[in-house]
Amino acid sequence: MNWLRWFVVSAVVALPCLIDVGASRVHADDVASRPNIILVMADDLGIGDVSPTNPDCKIKTPRLQQMADEGLTFLDAHTPSSVCTPTRYGLLTGRYNWRSRLAKGVLSGTSEHLIPGDRATLGHLLQGAGYHTAMIGKWHLGWDWHKNGKEIDFTKPVLNGPDNNGFDQYYGHCGSLDMPPYVWVDTGKPTSVPTRKEGVTKKQNPYGWYRNGPIGDDFEIEQVLPHLFDKSIAYVEERVKEDKPFFLYLPLPAPHTPIVPVPPFKDASGMNPYADFVMQMDHHMGQLLDAVAKAGIDENTLVIFTSDNGCSPEANFGELAKHGHDPSGKYRGHKADIYEGGHRVPFIVRWPGKVVA
Repeated sequence: MNWLRWFVVSAVVALPCLIDVGASRVHADDVASRPNIILVMADDLGIGDVSPTNPDCKIKTPRLQQMADEGLTFLDAHTPSSVCTPTRYGLLTGRYNWRSRLAKGVLSGTSEHLIPGDRATLGHLLQGAGYHTAMIGKWHLGWDWHKNGKEIDFTKPVLNGPDNNGFDQYYGHCGSLDMPPYVWVDTGKPTSVPTRKEGVTKKQNPYGWYRNGPIGDDFEIEQVLPHLFDKSIAYVEERVKEDKPFFLYLPLPAPHTPIVPVPPFKDASGMNPYADFVMQMDHHMGQLLDAVAKAGIDENTLVIFTSDNGCSPEANFGELAKHGHDPSGKYRGHKADIYEGGHRVPFIVRWPGKVVA
């Protein structure tokens, strides 16, 4: 990779930081000419799990390979942490994750908000630059459920979530997909009131386990990944009708546990459910890229694909090794490690005509 390419991509990614956040000073013509931005963050995807960053990858990821062939792949990209919540905090605030009140570990699905109300986020910066901002997917930075004692009142709106942190609209769930409550929240409002609890133990399913807790009638664990991509595609199709550029932040629940590939991806890899799930994620990523092209905004849309940290041992490294695959590629370690396998991640950028392949 030559330095000119590096500079171009760095300048594009840093663009919001260089723009005056005073929206009143943003000229309408300038706003209309700005690129749409789609930032996709996989969950627990290792640098060795996709072919653009691992030539020895045994999992088929043709759509990410196509994205890389048409764009630029960074081979020395690192996350600010080797676990979920701190990386997301660093991404959205631009701060070292240890500057937050979270001393270690990650938040749960019922944790209070981590980002203070007066803290500027990437969403705020892009709003100030004239963008419509949306987040669809896994938040994992805490928000404030309305509670009666210890019980959550799902009829009441949540506070201090994405829509209070720089996003005009939001659709998703609070924690990781193995953390209750399993409830969709649409721009602050839960979409259903759980009437039952559900969970799967590791003994029942070592790949597809998730903690027992309240679940909404419209929340299907196996369908969460395709559902979020469907929502994202619908968002792109809706925003293309407007003159205003958009920023879509799409933090995926996959391939984190529960590892729940659905047909035709179940058993498709010939390795294990984790590899199947990565293949499914790659397929849906291709659907999103196709939607961007179909909408006619391909050459005015910057797409970034990355991961929040390295692969988790839940993927079963030993089983994958039998097939010649290592989720960390040539690096030591995995999720939660200080070794590079914990924080060196895929980072692929595509912007036809601007980022030279």
